[in-house]
Amino acid sequence: MAASPQNPAASAPRRKVSRHRGEGQWAAGHFTPLNGNEQFKKDDDGLNVRTRIETIYSKRGFDSIDPNDLRGRMRWWGLYTQRRPGIDGGKTAVLEPEELDDRYFMLRVRIDGGALTTQQLRVIGEVSQEFARGTADITDRQNVQYHWIRIEDVPEIWQRLEAVGLSTVTACGDTPRVMIASPVAGIAEDEIIDATPALVEMKRRVLNNPAYSNLPRKFKTAISGSPLLDVVHEINDVAFVGVRHPEHGPGFDVWVGGGLSTNPKLGVRLGAWVPIEDVPDVYEGVISIFRDYGYRRLRNRARLKFLVADWGAEKFRQVLEDEYLGGRKLVDGPAPEQPAQQWRDHIGVHRQQDGRFYVGFAPRVGRVDGATLTKIADLAEAHGSSRVRTTVEQKMIVLDVEQDRVESLVEGLEALDLTARPSTFRRGTMACTGIEFCKLAIVETKQRGSTLIDELERRLPDFDEPLTINLNGCPNACARIQVADIGLKGQLVLDDEGRQVEGYQVHLGGALGLEAGFGRKVRGLKVTADELPDYIERVLTRFRAERTEGERFAAWTARASEEALS
Repeated sequence: MAASPQNPAASAPRRKVSRHRGEGQWAAGHFTPLNGNEQFKKDDDGLNVRTRIETIYSKRGFDSIDPNDLRGRMRWWGLYTQRRPGIDGGKTAVLEPEELDDRYFMLRVRIDGGALTTQQLRVIGEVSQEFARGTADITDRQNVQYHWIRIEDVPEIWQRLEAVGLSTVTACGDTPRVMIASPVAGIAEDEIIDATPALVEMKRRVLNNPAYSNLPRKFKTAISGSPLLDVVHEINDVAFVGVRHPEHGPGFDVWVGGGLSTNPKLGVRLGAWVPIEDVPDVYEGVISIFRDYGYRRLRNRARLKFLVADWGAEKFRQVLEDEYLGGRKLVDGPAPEQPAQQWRDHIGVHRQQDGRFYVGFAPRVGRVDGATLTKIADLAEAHGSSRVRTTVEQKMIVLDVEQDRVESLVEGLEALDLTARPSTFRRGTMACTGIEFCKLAIVETKQRGSTLIDELERRLPDFDEPLTINLNGCPNACARIQVADIGLKGQLVLDDEGRQVEGYQVHLGGALGLEAGFGRKVRGLKVTADELPDYIERVLTRFRAERTEGERFAAWTARASEEALS
């Protein structure tokens, strides 16, 4: 058929018409699994793997584990395979998973709100010593993380933990993970509102609940009534921040859509004030939106932050109210106020509401061990306390200490190298797991962070400005590199002799709080691991020479020349 003005397509080449698959949103009817992760979740709920671990894998050993359980569903109970020793960072991205896997596991104990009794802490320490070669790192989400766990020992570990009210359920996986909260909830004198009742009800509703055990990806939660904004609320999927409404009194401001990794986004306010009794309903609504509308087609777009970025806060709030709160309209409310201090980690000695004191102290980059944890439990009890806390800065707190016993406790902590009066560098340095155990890592972090603390304390003994230094072993930002004053993203770099060595890309001037923002990357600035102390000393020396009165490091880096930052 000849082409004509009436039929111009007659001579045009045929175009293949493909049907758009959408983003894999259940609410749009896209239930067909679009990737391997969605398929294994559809095949079997990750919560069900516990039975197989207890009845099959722990009895038959590592080789009996189904691959979809090994690298998928076992995460629903806090288990990841750890990195096989001896594999350098250059091979991280090129080896197959089974080549990276060791026959041992990382096991994550979830500690919602960082709340522990001394009895629980002692059991964590005993499990570490008996089953984990002494490992027990404190994470920046208030958990404790073991390594060297054998599958044969997992049922016994669960029994020990659960006997004192602890769990590993949904500590990993595409689930509602640990709910971080102010470690001094119900305790601090300056608290706006105690979030504990809401946290308890949120856990009751969603943990171990099949209705929320198949989310598009992980879901991170934060809640705090502290005016210090002490739970990094801007980088969680949902956060409830204590505020005072001018008419309704204390309640919570709601934030959604925060997250870091390779596509960092700060959370946005919904502009809604929520009373404490309604927080669990709103929480359940937000997590249900993620389950139903979240993007499941591509794993790298499956976090809530991408949906929030596409929808915007106004539409998200409307869907929440209309579809998940039964048409109930939320009350408009105020934003949080600027914190009165820069440090938000509760380090040092502080008076409680009841007149007693809590004492916050600093391990080195979260690295402790089981023996130390049992000693902390003993020390706390010897000073009249039965409660301790972990923080989102990889630190710890002992609660309920009488005034006349505070100094003795501080001295006891110092004897364990757990100072309540840390230097800026001990206080402000964090590190992720790194290449020692993590299969995603490219460089070492924990020991390097500890060594860096010692070097900077020696070189700059009088530096006392608030400063955060965060070391990460890969681009995934578990140690929050983009929002640190000095963020160090691990990668392989070339040294002066052209050799490929461990090093870091540098991010400068990141921050959280009401002046939140991501750090600045100086063009071409990469530092070898060996050069790291020299580089940081050089930059901090220039900062002190050039800063104006009261100027913070982040503000200085925003205006400093690239030469000054190099």
